[in-house]
Amino acid sequence: MISNNSEAVVDLNRLHLSFDGQPVLKDLSLSVFHGDKVTLTGPSGSGKSTVLRCILGLVMPDSGTITILGEPVTRYNIWQKRRHIAYVAQEPDLGTGSVKAVIETPFSYRANAGLRDNLARLPEIMERFNLPKLLLDKQINRLSGGEKQRIALTIAILLDRPLVLLDEASSALDTKNKQAVADYFKQAQNTTVLSVAHDSDWLGFATRVVDMKEIQQM
Repeated sequence: MISNNSEAVVDLNRLHLSFDGQPVLKDLSLSVFHGDKVTLTGPSGSGKSTVLRCILGLVMPDSGTITILGEPVTRYNIWQKRRHIAYVAQEPDLGTGSVKAVIETPFSYRANAGLRDNLARLPEIMERFNLPKLLLDKQINRLSGGEKQRIALTIAILLDRPLVLLDEASSALDTKNKQAVADYFKQAQNTTVLSVAHDSDWLGFATRVVDMKEIQQM
């Protein structure tokens, strides 16, 4: 999938990246379009999570280009580009305090001030993700891994970003809750999702499954 495609939400064009002389990404090109639900698969070390980190600007490729919403990403504009992205890790760092406070904190930042009304959707999303209302009063560090993942996913949804990056973000969920999350994103037609996952339950949610070995010249 060759890039420079202005219609893609995120476009990766011939990315190369090495760590300690070992190639992690080699000639990787991928376009993810509006509303796509793309899942990256491949063995450990094939660069799946590295792709997400490159899009976030946490790692800069040795060569190649990354375009988000039609504009190339640079060291100078990556902070601006992150405003279009929500990211959920396998083990999300949610800080400390009550669940309610953790959810509300991102909306106290100036960049998200205009999104505060989205918190009105919180009860609906929690219900869909099988999270009881009483959970809001619990301390975040008392939650299970699966509960933390669903809270992180809830925050990502409320931030209303056009691009959502999920790095094994459903790994701690049982089949029922994994399906609830997958069903939500399936119905979110205006949300583009690029995820990393292995299990068959999650792969069934994707509109496109991409094997990292197949799209790289390793």
